Amino acid sequence: MNNKADIGLVGLAVMGENLVLNMESKGFTVAVFNRTTSKVDQFIRNRGSGKNIIGTYSIGELVNNLKRPRKVMLMVKAGQAVDDFIELLIPFLEPGDIIIDGGNSHYVDTNRRTMYMENKGLLYIGTGVSGGEEGALHGPSIMPGGSPAAWPHVKQIFQAIAARVDGDTPCCDWVGENGAGHFVKMVHNGIEYGDMQLICEAYQVMRDLLGMNATEMHEVFGEWNNGDLDSYLIEITRDILGYTENDGTPLVDRILDAAGQKGTGKWTCFAALDFGAPLTLIGEAVFSRFLSALKEERVFASGILKGPSPKYEGDRTAFITDIKNALYGSKIVSYAQGYALMNAAAKEFEWKLNYGGIALMWRGGCIIRSAFLGKIKEAFDLNADLKNLMLDPFFTGKLIAAQEGWRRVVSQASLNGIPIPTLSSALSYFDGYRTANLPANLLQAQRDYFGAHTYERIDKPRGQFFHTNWTGHGGDTASTTYSV
Repeated sequence: MNNKADIGLVGLAVMGENLVLNMESKGFTVAVFNRTTSKVDQFIRNRGSGKNIIGTYSIGELVNNLKRPRKVMLMVKAGQAVDDFIELLIPFLEPGDIIIDGGNSHYVDTNRRTMYMENKGLLYIGTGVSGGEEGALHGPSIMPGGSPAAWPHVKQIFQAIAARVDGDTPCCDWVGENGAGHFVKMVHNGIEYGDMQLICEAYQVMRDLLGMNATEMHEVFGEWNNGDLDSYLIEITRDILGYTENDGTPLVDRILDAAGQKGTGKWTCFAALDFGAPLTLIGEAVFSRFLSALKEERVFASGILKGPSPKYEGDRTAFITDIKNALYGSKIVSYAQGYALMNAAAKEFEWKLNYGGIALMWRGGCIIRSAFLGKIKEAFDLNADLKNLMLDPFFTGKLIAAQEGWRRVVSQASLNGIPIPTLSSALSYFDGYRTANLPANLLQAQRDYFGAHTYERIDKPRGQFFHTNWTGHGGDTASTTYSV
């Protein structure tokens, strides 16, 4: 066993343990610490037995067992726990040492912590790690950002343990300064919320409108996973729908329809509001989880609020193809919105994000990994300044091909009283984005009428603002023109 460890890790929950084992399997020696020190003993005796893993029982002992510059990775709960461990570590560190936060921290906190650490002569990395337990053990997607000077010291470790795609390319590269890594991970999670809700709506349309059982849908998702929709989430949906209990009943039919969440989807929506990015699909996905949580209330309402009874009399096979097209078109919109949000943040914080590289990092290891992401990388390789993913020639063609069936699905679901908030909001975004003249002219007139908020005119240059005394009773003073 080596005398000094290449990296230290704090937090021996499942993700932490699996990352340690992943690092050790790639030839690195890892020192570990956990606030409940009995977990250190348990890990060393069991999963870590006989491996190049050094168990430590205090922060000082952990740091003293690390090679310089010291690298300590925190795998603890986001929030105050991260700040607490930073304060515990700082007295033992020297200039140039590195703290890495590998949890799901809010990028705003990572911005603050990076500045705080750098002011003390230390370096900081906030890195998104995606892929769950299996990804952590066998190869996650890793999205590091923070102090650029820290990257050369952790690059070898991070890229060695990351998932690999396209000829052994690691799903890990430097994202950008400050909270860029955690921001990209946050958007990843937001897109994950959207993808999952889209799939659930496709499932509900097949179940409630077409009357399909779990076995039939298992076969459909299996077929879809061999085409354009090939992805981890489609794959596991296929597997879930094929899983039966001892009596042969599909387990999915016995699971309560009340969804949970950990908050990263909400953060994505907050960021969209902050930067003025229309993240409509992901917003609906988050709200859908909130609505699902009102289980008892919904059950009560179902006996009072009556709507149509779902009934479909058309060609079921053709309509399943329509559902596939609706899902694919909406998926394009979801990623287009996510990338637009990253672009807005990059402008705000002056991050130089490599959008094609981000798609490559998401190609393997993470929850939203899919063949689809390869096409996104190609789109940004073709045009690094692409304003919206829907404007790429490949995705433009796919949207045009998908929209006829997409519209039929949205129409039929609405006529039959089946809620499809993300499928329909995606279509509305697509239609809104391609509409040259939206009704915001009337909205601006309304704002000027009641609040003298001014408006621009189509027969005058942009940037000139006007106010009208609509009633003849008001004055000519206009309110200050601004955007929030």
